[in-house]
Amino acid sequence: MRRDYLLYDVFTTDRLAGNPLAVVLDSGGLDTAAMQAIAREFNLSESVFVLPPDNPKHRARIRIFTPDYEMPFAGHPTVGSAIALAELGDIALAEMADNDGAASIFVLEENIGPVRCAVSKHDGATFAEFDLAKLPEPLKLEADPVAIGAALGLAPHEIGFENHRVAFWSAGVPYVTIPVANLEAAGRIRLDNQAWSELAPRKSEWAFASPYVYCRETVNHESAFHVRMIVPGTPSYEDPATGSAAAAFAGAVMHFDAPTDGVSQLWIEQGLEMGRPSRIRLELSVQGGKLVSARIGGNAVKVAEGKLFV
Repeated sequence: MRRDYLLYDVFTTDRLAGNPLAVVLDSGGLDTAAMQAIAREFNLSESVFVLPPDNPKHRARIRIFTPDYEMPFAGHPTVGSAIALAELGDIALAEMADNDGAASIFVLEENIGPVRCAVSKHDGATFAEFDLAKLPEPLKLEADPVAIGAALGLAPHEIGFENHRVAFWSAGVPYVTIPVANLEAAGRIRLDNQAWSELAPRKSEWAFASPYVYCRETVNHESAFHVRMIVPGTPSYEDPATGSAAAAFAGAVMHFDAPTDGVSQLWIEQGLEMGRPSRIRLELSVQGGKLVSARIGGNAVKVAEGKLFV
């Protein structure tokens, strides 16, 4: 069996930057174990498997795997898959190219539910954004913020800025949002896996939570926040761009910054410390002081294509 696959760098317009993604096309006939084995073979943070949709009105069903487990939802696989599928549709892509900014809109089915995507071209670069299928919700923070900072190698005075405090949020995937004083503090974080695992009960949401460190000081002037996300494990690793974390972070932005009614767009920079610079756009729609919808967006660029013989 020959199956086409594509490699994209996501949340960037530059090849060999952003977050890499494998997109396996024509995944029919692959069971869960086979998908997991292929994801382990690619050994990227996530790999996507494209299947026919359950609802014929939708574009595709996608399943998202890390090398170790399946995800209910993830941001860079959603953006990368949306752009890959749009670019496979030559007619839609030509229409976008002829009408700069015009969007191709379709739904991808993920384990979390239907996800509405819009893909457009701007100055020759392909951009995708998607509506959050689930808005961020606060989770109970059982760990001591000082101990959280210590597990990252930070002193108590380096945790928090303005009114921002350590919090726990999820928009489908849980993250501990950790504000730090400045870029210098963000650049020094080192995760102690043992200390992190002992901070909260293993059977709680904490068992699946990753630290999402952020500060207001940025490298790029157009960015609103500088962030880093470390995936705990043996070994732990840093992710260069994390859309699901940005989705959860929307809860922290709403809670601490209280954006005014209307639509706010924030650019988040990530991956600079690991040489994979990324840009994620977070869009918030606020009515009556409450978040009514949110979107994650970014660019992606194809790096390679090939065939799987499985």
